Amino acid sequence: MISKKGNALKYGDNINTDIISPPQYMELGIAEASAYAMQAADPEFPKRVKPGDIFVAENNLGSGSSRETSPLTLKYLGISCVVAKSFARIFYRNCINVGIPA
Repeated sequence: MISKKGNALKYGDNINTDIISPPQYMELGIAEASAYAMQAADPEFPKRVKPGDIFVAENNLGSGSSRETSPLTLKYLGISCVVAKSFARIFYRNCINVGIPA
């Protein structure tokens, strides 16, 4: 049996794709843009995330853009899965497409 441990990074309702991955940094690659992840809600997020951590939110996680950059950014930073009461459909599908269990 494989056991993984990580911290839960918890946020509230309506964490949209522009919060997770700010659009003004889209021209950068994922590695560079990840330094600005969650900047509007938690400026220290990129420094606090450790491989294996879990991203937890309340309702309507990932509303907004259909870009895959938000889940790719979370994956790059080491988020192992995302948990929420409800997801925006496209964000949920993009998580699965990039290999993040949701």
